[in-house]
Amino acid sequence: MANVCFLLADGYEDSEMKNPYDAMNEAGHKTVVVGIEKGTELKGKKGTAAYTSELSISEVKATDYDAVIIPGGSAPEALRVSDEVVEFVKQAHEQGKVIAGICHGPQVMISADILNGVNSTSYIGIRDDVKNAGANFLDQEVVVDGNIITSRTPKDEPAFIKEILNKL
Repeated sequence: MANVCFLLADGYEDSEMKNPYDAMNEAGHKTVVVGIEKGTELKGKKGTAAYTSELSISEVKATDYDAVIIPGGSAPEALRVSDEVVEFVKQAHEQGKVIAGICHGPQVMISADILNGVNSTSYIGIRDDVKNAGANFLDQEVVVDGNIITSRTPKDEPAFIKEILNKL
């Protein structure tokens, strides 16, 4: 089974964390919640989900994971300002690991400079950012291009989860 890393900070979209996280665990994959710091309680923006970071970004290596999942909400904005997070995602991409982002999740991919020339989607509010990063923006529920999987909003979660599980 696969080792799946969830990159998380406060203010994530509750369902975009909970549903993929639960689906990965139900499928038998090993999941870990990675934050900027270890042992921090991270709360969803709607208050229906809370997770504690099991490891800090400084403790993880891309080689240890098969997939990196980045839920949306305002969390990706907090994650992308961390050089360690950006470097981790960049290395995971270089190693061909699955990189999956939903809603605002692609903001971290933009900062890691991995969307240039890639078919991608995102929340409409960052569409121009995705395009400016060199991606070919597609308004679809899920877009898979090589090892990169992107989706738009919570209503797209079933397709997003299905494609992650297909890759793993």
